[in-house]
Amino acid sequence: MSERFVRQLEELHVELITMGSLCEKAISLSAKAIQGEGGMTLIGKIFETEKEIDAQEREIENLCMKLLLHEHPVAGDLRSISAALKMISDMERIGDQAADIADLSKHIEDKAVTGNSINIRKMAEDTVRMVTESIDAFVKGDLELCRQVINDDDKVDNAFNEIKEKLVEILSSGSPDARLGLDILMAAKYFERIGDHAVNIAEWVEYSITGVHRSSASHTDNYLTGE
Repeated sequence: MSERFVRQLEELHVELITMGSLCEKAISLSAKAIQGEGGMTLIGKIFETEKEIDAQEREIENLCMKLLLHEHPVAGDLRSISAALKMISDMERIGDQAADIADLSKHIEDKAVTGNSINIRKMAEDTVRMVTESIDAFVKGDLELCRQVINDDDKVDNAFNEIKEKLVEILSSGSPDARLGLDILMAAKYFERIGDHAVNIAEWVEYSITGVHRSSASHTDNYLTGE
């Protein structure tokens, strides 16, 4: 393995950590926005962060292509680079969904509905942790950590179901604003999807370590490794 290849792999890890940090920022800011904090200034920051995530995706994609075309990696290194290409696609979608939540927040003004009874902040915190840990698992080659992320998806799914039931209860009690309830439900659904993307990232980390992907084990491995 050449020194240049080792250096570029290290650069790939750094770039992935940077992109993951941007995703964490976008999720955290969107959670504040949906709860009526920060106004249009905060929403603008989310859109700016989403653009940074898009730019970071292109940067990492170019680096991965250089590694594939110029260094001709094999076995585990090939899997790591291939997994990174898949991971950044999910991270880009996380940025998109954070921006979608920011859009919804423009129409949500009733802080009573987005207060303690609708705990979207906790759901967002769980998804931030999942994204952080999935990237950490890739950089550290930590199989146990990436499997923990996959298992933690149940927490986010349960939180979404609790929010959905609470909104049904609020609207059934005579709340006049069905549109508000739908906007909050959509925001919760976006957070739930972000959790799904974190799981996708973790599954590709698992593949990069083991050579087996949960959804299409032998086909995916054979396709990406040429075996």
